[in-house]
Amino acid sequence: MAKCEKVFKGNEDVFNHYIDFMQKSILDGSATATLEDSSSLDVGEAKVRIDVFERYSFLGKSRVSLNITTVWSNDNINTIAITSGGSQACFYKINTLGEKNFLTKFNESFDEFIKRFLTEDELINEQ
Repeated sequence: MAKCEKVFKGNEDVFNHYIDFMQKSILDGSATATLEDSSSLDVGEAKVRIDVFERYSFLGKSRVSLNITTVWSNDNINTIAITSGGSQACFYKINTLGEKNFLTKFNESFDEFIKRFLTEDELINEQ
């Protein structure tokens, strides 16, 4: 499992554009990537979006998932990406390269979104 968290500034339109951009970028970034499911909900004034992607890891010879949860509240957008699957072995995780590569695709897509649509001042935090 690999994880990444990022926070940036943006209104509801930026939130919606970010969701669309990330979906297209993740799907276009791999011939085997699919959007397995997604869900949107409003919690008070906040908006939450969860997208679950999968792709085949040729090195691990298995499917790897990427879950992206994005929350918009008070003009802050929080996004968390978590990958899982694709490792081998029963008791110890061996070959987690597929997970790391899928998370790298998320990071590249995120960086491209920031570069094309936001300023550095709007990027609040990266973990």
